[in-house]
Amino acid sequence: MNVVFHGQSCIGITLDDGKSLLIDPFLSGNPLARTSADEVEADFILLTHAHQDHIQDAAAISKRTGAPIVAIPELAAYMSWQGAETLGMNMGGTVDLGGFAKATMVQAFHSSGIVLEHEQRIVYGGMPAGFVVEAGGLTFLHAGDTCLFSDMALIGRRYQPDVAFIPIGGHYTMGPEDALQAAEWYGAKLVVPIHYDTFPPIRQDADAFVSELGGLGLKGQVVRPGGTVDLSGLA
Repeated sequence: MNVVFHGQSCIGITLDDGKSLLIDPFLSGNPLARTSADEVEADFILLTHAHQDHIQDAAAISKRTGAPIVAIPELAAYMSWQGAETLGMNMGGTVDLGGFAKATMVQAFHSSGIVLEHEQRIVYGGMPAGFVVEAGGLTFLHAGDTCLFSDMALIGRRYQPDVAFIPIGGHYTMGPEDALQAAEWYGAKLVVPIHYDTFPPIRQDADAFVSELGGLGLKGQVVRPGGTVDLSGLA
């Protein structure tokens, strides 16, 4: 299995048989991305919420690859209007992803909307979410964009993630201090910080965050955009 961090909140998961998932594709316009939207493949695309830095390339990749977009119903409808095949789901629901993975939608606390600058209008994008993805014998938690909330502990107990992707950028999501608490509550075997450094307001020291995780007895890994997550010892 190969798990790639593409920058911001974009994660690619490719199984040994070549089946793949892509979460929150933001490659075009991402100054830190090392891969273009034309290069990535996907059998399914998962969207946590409707902000541009999470959906930027979703419709284009979906139309090129044929990958259905999995999202909350309002966002799924919007993506279908862009010509993409979609699969709408909602909080607490679980969907089968082609027989090689399944995804459960869990809570995140954030906002969600598509800003249409030229129309000075905002399209409601449904509630923000996170995903628990089971694939290749491992359980991945993508927390989505979120602040700290106490039910993270419940999510951790219920799903027991092997890997948790947690935002640390601050300003638009929780920052490193709250992310440390989130990591404790999620209880994952490995924590990978995401949603930082892409823009000036969310610059953070990811290495310092991972060091502090170690002080709490938690394992963390900094993955630079385009790099892969070390999954050794998790299976």
